[in-house]
Amino acid sequence: MNTCRCHTPPFDHRDFVKRRIGRDATRGRDGEVSVLTCKHCAAQWLHYFVEYEGFTGSGRWFRTPISDADVATLAPEQAVPFLQRQTWFFEGGSYFQSTGRRASGVVHVDL
Repeated sequence: MNTCRCHTPPFDHRDFVKRRIGRDATRGRDGEVSVLTCKHCAAQWLHYFVEYEGFTGSGRWFRTPISDADVATLAPEQAVPFLQRQTWFFEGGSYFQSTGRRASGVVHVDL
C-alpha cells in the first residue's frame, strides 16, 4: 500500500492539482468530473463530485486511481461506470458524514 498522504484520509485539497474534465448530466445529476494529481507522488485520481440542490446533506465525492491511458479517453458520462468497475475507491462528503474513507461496492451517486 502506498504511504503517500493521497492514500490516507483525511485528505487536504491543497495536496492536489485539479484538472476539470467536464460535467456528467446522466439522470440529471450534474456531477463534476476532474482528475486530481498528487503534488507529492504524482499519482492521478479520477474525482467525481455531486450534490443535489434542495437536499441537505446530499454532497458526495468519490476518488479512485486512474491511468494516463484512461484519462486520455474518459468522457464525463463514463466516470460513474469507471468508478463502479474499480475494486476500491475513496468516498466522502456530507452524504457519508465523512472527510474520506476507503470503500468498495456500490457507488452511491444518485438520490
